[in-house]
Amino acid sequence: MPVLIPVVLAAVAVVIVVGLLVALVVFLRRSVMSSRRALTAEADDTRRRAELSAAESARQHAEAHEVRRRAEAAAEHARAMQQTAEDEARMLRQDVHVRIADLERREHRLAEREERLDAEARQLEDRAAELGQLDEDLTARRAELVDVTAERRQILERLAAMTAEQAKAELIAEIENDAKRHAAVLARDIERAAHEEGEARARRIVTTVIQRLASEQTAESVVSVVQLPGDDMKGRIIGREGRNIKAFEQTTGVNLIIDDTPEAVLLSCFDPVRRETARLALEELVADGRIHPSRIEEVHERSRALVDQMCRRAGEDATVEVGITDLHPELVFTLGQLRYRTSYGQNVLKHLIESAHAAGLMADELGLDRRLCMRAALLHDIGKALTHEAEGSHARVGADLARKYGESDDVVHAIEAHHNEVEPRTVEAVLTQAADAISGGRPGARRESLEAYVQRLERLEEIAMSCDGVDKVFAMQAGREMRVMVLPDVVDDIQAQVLARDIVKQIEHELTYPGQIKVTVVRESRATEVAR
Repeated sequence: MPVLIPVVLAAVAVVIVVGLLVALVVFLRRSVMSSRRALTAEADDTRRRAELSAAESARQHAEAHEVRRRAEAAAEHARAMQQTAEDEARMLRQDVHVRIADLERREHRLAEREERLDAEARQLEDRAAELGQLDEDLTARRAELVDVTAERRQILERLAAMTAEQAKAELIAEIENDAKRHAAVLARDIERAAHEEGEARARRIVTTVIQRLASEQTAESVVSVVQLPGDDMKGRIIGREGRNIKAFEQTTGVNLIIDDTPEAVLLSCFDPVRRETARLALEELVADGRIHPSRIEEVHERSRALVDQMCRRAGEDATVEVGITDLHPELVFTLGQLRYRTSYGQNVLKHLIESAHAAGLMADELGLDRRLCMRAALLHDIGKALTHEAEGSHARVGADLARKYGESDDVVHAIEAHHNEVEPRTVEAVLTQAADAISGGRPGARRESLEAYVQRLERLEEIAMSCDGVDKVFAMQAGREMRVMVLPDVVDDIQAQVLARDIVKQIEHELTYPGQIKVTVVRESRATEVAR
């Protein structure tokens, strides 16, 4: 027992020591962990501060970069503004130099113009002096002429053994007698013309009843007139440097004539279908107002399609009118193109319709095939639509065209023989010739040729100009009236009447003309003086 007490005490001491050691270890661990947490928090705080400092540094770096960029942009803008200012200054200097040069040229021209005006003023002064001298010379010549006229009158009175008054009285008596004769002749002519006109009217009425036929005849030429809303439209038609008018002529194949005619232009072309197409195109362009090359081509295509449609419709109307409805479509279209063609002033399509009706009437009288005769007469001039595209006469061209599109041999032969280029072998061919002659030869069907008309006008002027004392001659109203201007110093009033009678007699003797020709002799006296 006494031995156990020290052992227990030693064990308790050991346990106490161990407990103290454990408590010390726990305390130390807690102190270490607390220090570690403090150090970790401080490290985290230091890291956050470092990150914030780095972000602030990056922001400041970005701001510095933005400031540098803005500075560079401002410098670039300043350089650009400086360059622009320099360019504007250079352009202003050039403009100033140009204006200075222009002013110098204007001053030079003004100086030259002043010199020319001075020269013209000196010339006018010289001319005024010359005119004054000429006026004095004319006054002297007028006085001499009066003396010469008086002396001439005295010589004529001695030669004629009568005074001037007696000569005038005899001349007036002769003119009165001639006027009475002319009045009698004129009255007889009027009476005969009235009788002939009555007979002509009666024959025309009877002929109209017999033929049961009437058609309009229109005279066409190679020129079409297009009216404009104003003269300013001519400039738009011409275009810049003639671009529009060149494009129009190249596209349509028609000559566009722009002259001094107010509010109108002319279209000239030998092909009436092409001319009609160009007329429709130009009217649409003028109405629309937009005129340029591409627009011209577009409108021309539409106009050509419209004209083709009108030609086809005209051919169909012609075939329906004569009762022939089984023609080939190409023949119908070609027949419709003759709507725009004339022969000696007679519309060819109307001439064919008229010939077909005449051929049908004669076929009925002769007991022939009416449809065959009308068909041959309707197609006998169809070659006139293609003579500018094919070689040969229109009879041969028309026969080839009819043969191509399946017409019978009798119709083809009648077409090629209607001008005796081929000897007629059938009754239908002879009947086609007769129908053609009836339609073209009836009164009023065709007008006289342009050459004969021009020759008659020229001969009228030559007759008047061949007389003494005639200054100018004007043929007016298609040759139905003449104005003869005479020299007043050479021809007096009585001589003017005699001159008119002589011209009329020569016209009646030399020329053949329809109706009457009125001759007017104009004697104008002028008195001119110069005030100084």
